Amino acid sequence: MADPSSYCTAVTQGYGGALHQHYHDTVYGFPVTDDNALFGRLLLEINQAGLSWDTVLNKAESIKAAYADFDIATVAAFTETDIERLLQNPGIIRMRKKIEAAIYNANQCLELQKTHGSFGAWIDAQHPQKEEDWVQLFKQKFKFTGKEITKEFLMGTGYIKGAHDPACPVYTTVLDAQPKWLEE
Repeated sequence: MADPSSYCTAVTQGYGGALHQHYHDTVYGFPVTDDNALFGRLLLEINQAGLSWDTVLNKAESIKAAYADFDIATVAAFTETDIERLLQNPGIIRMRKKIEAAIYNANQCLELQKTHGSFGAWIDAQHPQKEEDWVQLFKQKFKFTGKEITKEFLMGTGYIKGAHDPACPVYTTVLDAQPKWLEE
């Protein structure tokens, strides 16, 4: 039986309409291996802090465009001029600390690519960990990554279990995609 308070149950009962249905059915919990896509997912989670996920999903395409399609190297090279441009963009979350965190985190991802071959390889090398250890690791490496952001990022990209209820119709599709948490 599905958890009545879960995202899966809410979406199947119509919460969030087509936008949430698409995210739930095709994005949330599925493994992500491309570094730019991983960075983009981290950036979206950071942008959600203090706001509703509706806000982020509604602005996701604008956020992606504003942040150079989540290209890590391009975002890492953003300057104060880019920060000012982003602060004027009504299609994104216009909070200086989140924008600065995106640039800082992009630079951290570049470093991880140098030391581990890719951002994803760095995450893979840390796997598996207890949730509190993941949180500590992300806080040491990145800016604006607390407990909820780290947990949702890892759950949403298939590194830790919990994105879908076992009774959810999407659960078996996620399993077929071989999320990293199956290796635990």
